[in-house]
Amino acid sequence: MAAHIPSAGSVKIACIQMEPHVGDVAGNRAAAARFIEAAARQGARLIVLPELCNSGYVFRSREEALALAEDIPAGPTCLEWSALARRLEVYIVAGIAEREGTVLYNTAVVIGPDGYIGKYRKLHLWNEENIYFTPGNLGVPVFDMPFGRVGVAVCYDGWFPEVYRLGALQGADLICVPTNWVPMPDQPPGQHPMAVTLTMASAHSNALFIACADRVGVERDQAFIGRSVIVNCGGWPVAGPASQDNEAIIYADLDLSEARSKRRLNEFNQLLSDRRGDVYGDYEALTK
Repeated sequence: MAAHIPSAGSVKIACIQMEPHVGDVAGNRAAAARFIEAAARQGARLIVLPELCNSGYVFRSREEALALAEDIPAGPTCLEWSALARRLEVYIVAGIAEREGTVLYNTAVVIGPDGYIGKYRKLHLWNEENIYFTPGNLGVPVFDMPFGRVGVAVCYDGWFPEVYRLGALQGADLICVPTNWVPMPDQPPGQHPMAVTLTMASAHSNALFIACADRVGVERDQAFIGRSVIVNCGGWPVAGPASQDNEAIIYADLDLSEARSKRRLNEFNQLLSDRRGDVYGDYEALTK
């Protein structure tokens, strides 16, 4: 945890639900810029975009993925987002295909008015992502912003409660989630998608705000489910879930200081200090 913890406070968050197109990096950047501009006009200070929103998602080969990936922070997408963040005085968390030499990562960058802040590399790869990407190696970093401490997860990371818990233990108030959610089998009609249910549960059990920006559309026969959502630190949606089909921007005005105060549930119970490390033991040892 950083030595200095900023005072959490009110901030307007926007989650951009858009439809990137695989291979069209310039077009995807232009579309993202239009959405970022629109969100900033509505007063958003922190703007979250989907996973791999610069490149698209469904690659035909690792060679195609490598050709569409960029260096961070020197690549053209990061440079454009940095210029936008500086001009609009906003913070941006967005998914990008990262190239480091010949190694590829499914990454989310964090950019502010003063430029590049840092990045998160997706820890848990979904399905054919395992062909193209290397699992993340940066842990779960948490970044100081003027309105609070912000962590990042990407899509399938949300199926692992440890990711959100590590963020909370490092003092995160909010986790931003660029995502490309796909349909889950056996989803009952009329119910929230499992991704939304998991987000609500993780927000509640860690007293974290969570902001998920999903994509829409069908790409090379793969459908995406939309349903972008912003959940408060009690676990309840305060914006969204958005449509499953349409591009949109959802907004929420959040007081991030509540994430710290609401971890205490009553006189006796605090979500993080009540953890029984003496009983849980070493998770790794249990799997051997």
